[in-house]
Amino acid sequence: MVISGLSMRGATWSFRAHVRNSNNGTESVEVVGGRPGDRVIRSFEPERVFAVTGSARRRSAAKATAGELSLAEAPQLPLG
Repeated sequence: MVISGLSMRGATWSFRAHVRNSNNGTESVEVVGGRPGDRVIRSFEPERVFAVTGSARRRSAAKATAGELSLAEAPQLPLG
């Protein structure tokens, strides 16, 4: 996964959960990962989370998300 607006050199993220707060209607995507050796849980707005596409070569988050649809706009799995 690529997180827009987060610049951490060498960080990788994996999907953990899609969370919807039934009290106020907010949504977030929980991811786990970080820099090599880290296993941090973070949550981000769905609009900031993008699926990894294309080659496995490292790209900056800005270049990786240019022209791509976020998981909020084009979910890879049915959320709900």
